[in-house]
Formats: sequence, C-alpha cells, structure tokens
Amino acid sequence: MEINGLTWGLTIALIVGLLAFDYFAHVRKAHTPTIREAAIWSGIYVGLALLFGLVFFAVGDTQHAVEYYTGYLLEKALSVDNLFVFLVIMASFRVPREYQQKVLLFGITFALISRTIFILLGAALIAAWSDVFYLFGLFLIIIAGGQLKGEMAGDADDAKDEADNIMVRMVKRFLPASDRFDGDKLFTLENGKRVMTPMLLVMIAIGATDILFAFDSIPAIFGVTTEAYIVFTATAFSLMGLRQLYFLIDGLLDRLVYLAYGLSALLAFIGVKLILHALHENNLPFINGGENVPVVEIPTTLSLVVVVVILAITVVVSLYSPKGQALRALQNAEKFSYRYSKLDETADPAERSRAAALMDEWTAKAEGLDQKWRDELLEHKDTWSGIIRTAHETRLADPRDDDARGVSKRIVRQDGPTV
Repeated sequence: MEINGLTWGLTIALIVGLLAFDYFAHVRKAHTPTIREAAIWSGIYVGLALLFGLVFFAVGDTQHAVEYYTGYLLEKALSVDNLFVFLVIMASFRVPREYQQKVLLFGITFALISRTIFILLGAALIAAWSDVFYLFGLFLIIIAGGQLKGEMAGDADDAKDEADNIMVRMVKRFLPASDRFDGDKLFTLENGKRVMTPMLLVMIAIGATDILFAFDSIPAIFGVTTEAYIVFTATAFSLMGLRQLYFLIDGLLDRLVYLAYGLSALLAFIGVKLILHALHENNLPFINGGENVPVVEIPTTLSLVVVVVILAITVVVSLYSPKGQALRALQNAEKFSYRYSKLDETADPAERSRAAALMDEWTAKAEGLDQKWRDELLEHKDTWSGIIRTAHETRLADPRDDDARGVSKRIVRQDGPTV
C-alpha cells in the first residue's frame, strides 16, 4: 500500500474539515444536544470511520484493513476512558451543561494534535531503533498493572481527578483567574481587569490530561500496526464523534463499572504482543546473541478478535453484574425523582401520576440494595440523596398527589442518606 503526499494531504483536510464543521455547526451556539441529535451524529461519525476502512479493501489490501479496524476499536475503547476523565474534570469545575459541548470538542481537538505529534515521534523512533518495541511492550504492561492495582484499591476516582493538575496551578499562579463563568467566554472583565474564566482553566486541565493519555494510547496502537498512516487515521476517527457519544451514553458511562479491568486486559495483551514482536525481530546483543528469537507472533486478525471479545465481556459484565444493576437502580432513582420534582403547576394529573410511579418504583429498588453496594456506590455522590429526598418531600407536600405514598413517607422519615 503506497501512501503518498496527496493521500496524506486529502486525509488531513478531511479530518480538519470535520472538526471545523463541528465547531461552526454544533458548538457555536451553546446548547445541550438531545438524545436524537447525539444518536444521529454518533451514527454518522461511526459510519464514516467504517466506510474509511473499506478504502483499504478497495485497493486489495486486506491486511491493512484489518489493522485499521483493530486500531480503531482499540483507540475507541481507550477514548471512552478519556470521557470519564473529562466528566470528572468538568464536574470539578462545575461546567454548566450547555457549555460542556465546547469543552469536549476542545479536548478532542487537543487530543488529536497531541496524538499526531506522538505518532510522528513514535514512527521516527521505530525507524531508527526497532528494539523500541521492548520498551513499548513493558510500558503498556506496567500501565495495565498500575491501572488494575488502582481499581482494586478503590482509588480510581482520586487517580483520575486531574482538575487541579500542575498545569492549572501554574497558570493560576501567574495569571488572574475568576471563579465564575461568563457564558462560554475564555476571558471576562472583573473589577475592571481582564481575567481568565473557569472555561479556560477547564480546557487547560483537559489539554494537560490529554497528553498523559497519549502516552499509553500511541504505544498501544503501534502494537497493532507500524504503518503511520493507519495509526493516524484510526486514532483520528476514534476521536471524531466522541463529543456526541458523550451525550448519547450519558449515564451509561458510570454503569461501565468494570471498564478499567477491560482496558487493563487490552493494554496487557498489546504489551505482550509488542514484546513477542520485538523478540522475533531482536537485535539486542544480550538477548539470544543479537539473533531473532523463534517465538510465535500474534497475527492482527487474532488481535481484532481478542479486542472485540474483551470489550464485549467488559460491557456485558458491567451492565448485568450485581454492581452494575445496583448502579442502574440508583441512577434511575435519581433520574425519575428529578423529573418528578421538575413538574410544574400545570402538569397533567396523569403525567404526574406516571412520574410518581416511576420515582417510587426505582427508589424502592434502590432501598432494597445490598448495603455493600449502597455504601460503595453512594460514596462521593451525596447529591443523589438530596435529589431523591427533595422530590419525595415535594410529593408529600402536594395535596393533589393522593396516590399511595409509602415510599415517600419512608424516605422523608429517614435521617442521613436517603438510600
């Protein structure tokens, strides 16, 4: 497969064009995308990524097509982990919902730029020293072990909280910053002085975090293919549409409770694959006298199957495990309680009754959870309890709602956390 300058130029123009379209068509006017809007555009971007892979089949290069799709799936999985961190950062800065689109798109743009730089550096390093795959492989295995250790220790949230990273602290130390948002502006006037808004600070935090993610993302995809063009396109298309995916699976993200384990397995697998490849192409004099080591290499087709299987198992176990089901009950208790509390005076009685029934149903399920899951999942999420309690207090105080209120009475009588 010959990739010339024209091919690179057209591909980069396509990626830049898609980003520009996102900036001017979707985020210029601050708003929260509807589920329908997010679903349509997520489908479009995934469709474009899949169609792009067919180009490799069209030129009769099946091997590179398989490498592209494997790299795309791997990078997509790792980019979902990015979304968790973006969520933590935006929550830490209390970014209003309608401005989150712009923050996400900035994060995606910065991630694309930082990864492109790392791709070029990685390709140059591989060309100069083929045994760098030993380092890449060991690096990924160490990251996989560290991520697994952090998840088992229960401090994953603390490890991912990058809202107060060193970059933000440096900027705040030397430049004046405001504590309040001024729309989606990056700078505002405060006491006659031009100061940064939290909007700019959150973008700096996300940009700094993106660089850290590139350290495991790029070595991982080089474990699938050494073709820089495939690495770039698979990475770029995995990031495109991430903003829409965030709003489409909002709420589902938290329910992927075992995602860290799945990503650890993926990184460890790719790490082993890289080390086997390095042994097969060995040039280090202290290993087998500098000769190639006759080991079995993992073919790309098998890598694609392994990636798909690990991701499928991760999603299914996360959603249907006791922990995943418990989180679903708590999330729905919050969601339907919030919806009930937002009904206005003119709401139809039938609508009010349906909302109350759903609130009661999921609150009762949340009450019935094993204490183990309630203690673990409610940690750092006390706002859920406040939302649920407020909704049930509102219901009891409303004379129009004369349905059965057993759940509401229990909730209001409780001292401390609601569920």
